[in-house]
This record gives sequence, C-alpha cells and structure tokens, in this order.
Amino acid sequence: MTDPIFFIPLWADLLAVALGGLQGALFAAGFRGQRRLDFLGVAIIGIMVGMGGGLIRDLLLNVTPTTLQSNWYLLTATGASLVGMLLAAPLAKLNGVIVGLDAVVIALFGAFGTSKALSLGLPLVPAVFVGVCAAVGGGVLRDVLVGLPVAIMHVGSLYAVAAGAGCLALAGLHAFGVGLVAAAAVGIAVTAVIRLLAVIFDVSLPEQRVLHRRKVAVETSAIPIVRPETD
Repeated sequence: MTDPIFFIPLWADLLAVALGGLQGALFAAGFRGQRRLDFLGVAIIGIMVGMGGGLIRDLLLNVTPTTLQSNWYLLTATGASLVGMLLAAPLAKLNGVIVGLDAVVIALFGAFGTSKALSLGLPLVPAVFVGVCAAVGGGVLRDVLVGLPVAIMHVGSLYAVAAGAGCLALAGLHAFGVGLVAAAAVGIAVTAVIRLLAVIFDVSLPEQRVLHRRKVAVETSAIPIVRPETD
C-alpha cells in the first residue's frame, strides 16, 4: 500500500530541527576543561543533531535532501543551538525537560523517516529501518564528530529500541489502512513513551558480557595477565 509522495510540513520539520539543535547545545554544555567548545563548536554540534537525521533519511531514500532546499533549516539549527548554549545553565537544572526533549526529537525524526519511506513505496521492514536511522542519525554523527563512543552501541536507556518500536507501530498501522498522519501520531507517542519510561525506570537491553560471562571466563582463564613491574 502506497500513498502520494509524503510531504513533511515545513513547520513540523523545522520544529524537529530546532529541538535537535537545542539538544545538541545542551549536550555540548557538558564539556569541561580542554574539551570546552566555543560558539562555532556548539553550532556545528547543533547542526549535526538538528539536520543529521533528515540528511541520512534522504540519502537512504535516494532523494534530494530536504534540509538543503531551504535557508530555514540551517538557520533554525544554528539559532536553536546558540540559544541552547546561552540557556544551558538554567536548563541543566531541569533534567526532566532535557529527557523529554530527547524523547520528542527521536520520535519526530523516526516518524518522519518511516512515513516518507512508506510513501515512496518501501516495504515495511526497510521503511522501519530508514525511520530508525533517521531517529538516531543525528546522535551518531554528533558522537563521531566529537570523538566519543557512539551512544547506541553501548549499554544505556533504550534509544534505538524506542525508535524502532514507534516506527514499527507506524508502519504496522499503515499496513492495515490507517492514514500516514494518524499512524505517525501514534508512532511518535509510542517512541516518546518508551524512551521516557526507559529513562525513568533505568531499563536497558542486557549487556553482552552478562549473557556470555561464563563462556568468556573460560576462554580467557588461560591468558596470562601482564602487570607493570613496580620498584
């Protein structure tokens, strides 16, 4: 089942970009010491978080990147990141706001990515994949840019899983005849709720070494441990 080409309303797309830029600025505010960032550094991180998901989505769909077709995307991401930098101190005390902002950003990009993929005729599974990549893409680019371990690759509160659940709900509803707009609203809600609950209750996927602790212990027991000599 396919729809006419899905057009994301400009205001909705810019809202996602602005929230992403703000989130990137709050992330940058946590750097201390030699890793401190100036206005340019914060702006670049904000642009990566705000525009990265849309760029990855459109590249995977082999369409012209929407974020490069208007002046407003770059201006919005840059402006939001600089505003976030100026307000970082008071906002840092509102941890609930930051967590909620993170959940909304993931949900919006995931829903937009999946909806656009479905409208272009992609099957359910690839469409969900595109949505998840769009949801986590900005964060991945951010981590790579600043030389940090990619967050979704490590143990932590559900991130890509929340996006995947929301995108799957969206695609599943659409497969049963629900319109993309209504299905996207449900997908956004599912992603945001799962992400928030995961943070509140500290839920994460099992750690790899926990699943294979006994096997790893046996395999490494014969490996000598070299310790530096001490005087």
